[in-house]
Amino acid sequence: MNSISGISAVIIAFNEEKNIGRCLDSLQGVADEVVVVDSFSTDRTVSICKEKGARVVQHPFMGHVHQKNFALQQATHDWIMSLDADEALDDVLRKALLREKQHPTARAYFVNRLSNFCGKWIRHGAWYPDRKIRFWHKSCGRWGGQDPHDRVVLRPGTSTKTLPGHLLHYTASDVESYRKKLYAYATIAAQAMFEQDRGPIFCVGVRAAWMFGRSYVLRLGFLDGKYGFIIAKLIYDYTYKKYALLGELHRKKSAVSS
Repeated sequence: MNSISGISAVIIAFNEEKNIGRCLDSLQGVADEVVVVDSFSTDRTVSICKEKGARVVQHPFMGHVHQKNFALQQATHDWIMSLDADEALDDVLRKALLREKQHPTARAYFVNRLSNFCGKWIRHGAWYPDRKIRFWHKSCGRWGGQDPHDRVVLRPGTSTKTLPGHLLHYTASDVESYRKKLYAYATIAAQAMFEQDRGPIFCVGVRAAWMFGRSYVLRLGFLDGKYGFIIAKLIYDYTYKKYALLGELHRKKSAVSS
């Protein structure tokens, strides 16, 4: 393949003044264009983006999948690097991207995401390696999945490769703020499943307990110490709340129709 003539980095953001500068700095020298789709932040997010040379497009938030596909449409280059505002490239990943920019060997690239939770890098459990497509040719894929868990859906036959290094994810600085975020995500996920006519499940507690055991035991989350346990418990809480809310939505529907 010929060298890549230009890369568009696309980011969605809302009130990310604590994170966006780090994200944008990590893209310097890799991206030829940075587009930030901002859903009307009330903090310094927009001014920081402009100070660092990013192009800001404001657009109301209508779900993660919709917002990221809208951001994709704003890119002027064919190659896309997609980051969340609380993510950043590490040096190894930066160098790998620069090599691929000169001599691309695939049309879509997986990266391993390494999460920082309350100051600790999490290297086991359900969170690692969190393998995701974040660099691809625009013609080969777009965002899909189910809100709030978006993912890049590739055209069949697209060649892929996993890059070395990590996409650093600064997940949360404290447990309670992350718990609130997860509960909000559980509500969004339950509503999305209900609208897709996903039926309720029985034994919600058993499903949640399985997710806890999978993260903490099967995927060695206990090696991350107390935070490995906390993350597994948060996964339990998220799973329980999501399916409990889905069941509640179905009960309300049955009550209305009866």
